[in-house]
Amino acid sequence: MKLSEVLIKPILSEKINKQTEKMNRYAFVVSRKANKLEIKKAVEEFYGIQVIDVNTAVMPGKAKSRNTKAGVVSGRKPAKKKAYVTVASGESIDLYGTV
Repeated sequence: MKLSEVLIKPILSEKINKQTEKMNRYAFVVSRKANKLEIKKAVEEFYGIQVIDVNTAVMPGKAKSRNTKAGVVSGRKPAKKKAYVTVASGESIDLYGTV
């Protein structure tokens, strides 16, 4: 798997921001096929930092339904994989850039 296909997008939420401040941990949505070693390589290459630890979690797809004129339409949201990356102390990732 190419390293450019591993990381899909960073997760920006209040919970992750608290973990970033306390434990120097960042979260990303990653490819379902990626393993921890590939995730570590991709983060180190793209952001130029040292990764200490990678934890992953697979979030199952959820069933969703909505009401329309034609009746109830049912479907599923796709499953996704999250990676929690712990960075070495003193290093950080600038996810917001120059906003």
